[in-house]
Amino acid sequence: MVGMRIKRLRIEKGYSINELSEKSGISKSYLSYIERGIQQNPSLQVLSRLANTLETNVEDLLDNKKKEDTIELQNIDDAWIQLVHEAIQNGITKEDFAYYLDFIKFKKLNGGNNH
Repeated sequence: MVGMRIKRLRIEKGYSINELSEKSGISKSYLSYIERGIQQNPSLQVLSRLANTLETNVEDLLDNKKKEDTIELQNIDDAWIQLVHEAIQNGITKEDFAYYLDFIKFKKLNGGNNH
């Protein structure tokens, strides 16, 4: 359950519920509802803020399984590298990129390409 994972990460970071609320910009009452399982389907924006504050990602908040699949930098082909360079040249920030990745993961976990 997402609330339990958020609470566990919050405690691991040494944050009180007030501190996480302030750092993430999520109201204390809403955060409490999430942690207690009253609110079981927080929005992507809320999950993204919490994930960033807790130094994790939305996928890990939604899916407790740790992915052991890592891509070594040397195995990334030139097309990917060029794409990232182009995005940076066009002004994308790390935060924007992380948000787009979280959005894609969220969509995949919630039914893929249903429009």
